[in-house]
Amino acid sequence: DVCSSDLAPLVNAWGFGFQNKATITPQRIDSLRELVGYDKVSLVQHHIRKSDSRVQMDAGAIAKGFACDQVAKRLQQLGCQNLLVEIGGEIVAKGTNSQGQPWTIGISKPVDDPAGMQRQLQDKLTTTDLCMATSGNYRNFYYEGTERRSHTIDPRTGYPVQHSLLSASVTASSCMRADALATACMVMGEDDAIRLIDKVADAECYLIIAEQDSLRIRTSTHWLK
Repeated sequence: DVCSSDLAPLVNAWGFGFQNKATITPQRIDSLRELVGYDKVSLVQHHIRKSDSRVQMDAGAIAKGFACDQVAKRLQQLGCQNLLVEIGGEIVAKGTNSQGQPWTIGISKPVDDPAGMQRQLQDKLTTTDLCMATSGNYRNFYYEGTERRSHTIDPRTGYPVQHSLLSASVTASSCMRADALATACMVMGEDDAIRLIDKVADAECYLIIAEQDSLRIRTSTHWLK
């Protein structure tokens, strides 16, 4: 449940959703956690049912990946064999670029950049077939006093994550799947993320971890390079 889709009550409370930030207390977080969990929703005859009317869905962990998949699928239906679809950092690449060469895909360097103005690259991939999503805590965050609050909320605690993993790029059989797994990696942290991805068929990950004065890279067993 580390990538729960019904996190909206917690996301809103921390100020990363469609409502103003709430006053955070342990009691409020505990009450909101009662509304979080995949077991709170079910699909019955094409209708979503909620166990409580206060449960809210948040598709942020899959929406851009799903959209990339759908655009790429439609382009292929129209006969396009060479394409690159990118929505907010999620990517589907097929075939070659306009020069007939494999696509070059960049992985952003995770620097504090809420405005998204800095575009430094940490690494590059060369590929003709790729579905990849990147999740990170270096653009969507705010400071409350001296404490940094990232937009990645851990449904197990109800609080923004606090660990050294800055960015997770995941490849998978679909961009939506990669999107969900990248978010899960950011919630779980470095070691658990590697264990998760190494267990998932057709998925690999590239993690960027903060050290004291540098960045460290860690990849899953068969990361394409």
